[in-house]
Amino acid sequence: MPFEPARCWRLRRRLGLTYTVAAVVLLIVVGVVSWSLVRLTDAIHTRSDVMAPALLSSTQLVASVVDEETGLRGYLLQGTPEYLQPYVVGRQEEQRHLTELHRYLAGRPELLAEVAALDQRIGAWHSGYADGALAAVRAQGAAAADKVPLARGKTLFDQVRSGADGLETTLRARALKAREDVHSAVRFLVVALFVAAASLVALFAVIFWALRVWVTRPIESIGRDARTVASGHLDHVVEPAGPPELVALAADVESMRQQLLGELGFARDARGEVETQAEVLRRSNRDLEQFAYVASHDLQEPLRKVASFCQLLERRYGDKLDERGAQYIGFAVDGAKRMQQLINDLLAFSRVGRTTESFVDVPLGDLFARATTTLSLTIESLNAEVTAGELPLVRGDPVLLTQLLTNLIGNALKFHGDDPPRVRIDATEGADTWEFSCADNGIGIEAEYAEKIFVIFQRLHSREAFEGTGIGLALCRKIVEFHGGVIWFDAEAHPGTTFRFTLPRGAASPATPASPETPAGPVFAGAVDLAAPTVPTAPPEHPEDSRE
Repeated sequence: MPFEPARCWRLRRRLGLTYTVAAVVLLIVVGVVSWSLVRLTDAIHTRSDVMAPALLSSTQLVASVVDEETGLRGYLLQGTPEYLQPYVVGRQEEQRHLTELHRYLAGRPELLAEVAALDQRIGAWHSGYADGALAAVRAQGAAAADKVPLARGKTLFDQVRSGADGLETTLRARALKAREDVHSAVRFLVVALFVAAASLVALFAVIFWALRVWVTRPIESIGRDARTVASGHLDHVVEPAGPPELVALAADVESMRQQLLGELGFARDARGEVETQAEVLRRSNRDLEQFAYVASHDLQEPLRKVASFCQLLERRYGDKLDERGAQYIGFAVDGAKRMQQLINDLLAFSRVGRTTESFVDVPLGDLFARATTTLSLTIESLNAEVTAGELPLVRGDPVLLTQLLTNLIGNALKFHGDDPPRVRIDATEGADTWEFSCADNGIGIEAEYAEKIFVIFQRLHSREAFEGTGIGLALCRKIVEFHGGVIWFDAEAHPGTTFRFTLPRGAASPATPASPETPAGPVFAGAVDLAAPTVPTAPPEHPEDSRE
């Protein structure tokens, strides 16, 4: 495998090597510090739990043997048993201290050898002098003391003293060495901790440097270049930096910059095309406005003349026409009126959604009262009941919202059943919207027609059964969507028909109670544009039918 330069290593490999070295250094530091602690603990144990107690037991052993010799001498001189008490006690203490020495010095054969040598000398003093002298005095009395070999006893006891001095000297030297070992272990531990701290600081410094050079600095460089490009300087080149991963990231950002540069050219071309199309649309809107003016004035004038002269013809020559001729004149008058109504409805439909400049905070309770006043003649003729709950304050066009309520209520009145119509409007507060419902007890609508009824010119009934142009509900949908809401038919609400729609909540939403009683007033068609009073047409008798 060919040698790969370090600058070509990937970031994962670099960080892996760095963390491996850091782990090895940490293991070495922990090992050295642990070994130093073990060494210090062992030195303290040797000094405090071995040498110091052993030295004390050795001193006490020598003292007990001296007490034995003193007690024996007094017994030999006086011959009375009470002088032998120190000997007896010293004998017991001698055995106890020898046992302690063996326990303290276990595992140290060279010191146990000196203890054994001292024990032999003490035994030789007992067997070669003390036991014989003690037996002779007990058997023969104080007179036998003159026959005891004092010189031999002195020689043997001097050997005991010499052995005790040698053991004490050795133990004292070992105790001094143990104390020095403690000091040495403490010094080594301090040095080890200092070296460990220095190693950790150096290790963290190396890791910080590696992260700075390999990660943060290249990312900052790429980020600066990206921000420069994002600020609008698309000609600024994103320079690669750092490990191969970050070099690839910089290359991707540079590729994105080049794509943005290319898209910018397309966007500029598209903007020019959009501006051209906007100008075309402005000209088209002017043409449409001119067409609306012609439709509202010039196109309706011939229709009014046709209707007027047909009616005049019927009044003057009605007695000279047969039944079929009178029927033909009726067809012509009705067709002219329906054509006029259709033109008015289309104009109203086209005007919705042009501008929101007329939006104000509107109390729907007042608009409801205005709508019921408009429909008062129809309400009275049908003995209908039109009520509403507390309706809120919303932001919108009061004329269009009044037209919305008028169309919905008029639609409910038109498609009534055998019972007197009952219409109810309620409002429910949501998080960001108000949800309204308009429910009636009429003939209802099949669920399969839930979407078709909102399509312009779509009808569910023949013109003979229910009059209208089929624009009313389409106009309601356009008004609601123009105000930022949605309208739908609730297929699960029975009996009758229920329409629901939403409107965004305004800046304020205090509830405005709606009057359940509606005063009488003139009736307007549901699809007449109330915002266009210049249209010279008489209002039809019923609100517009837009059911499919």
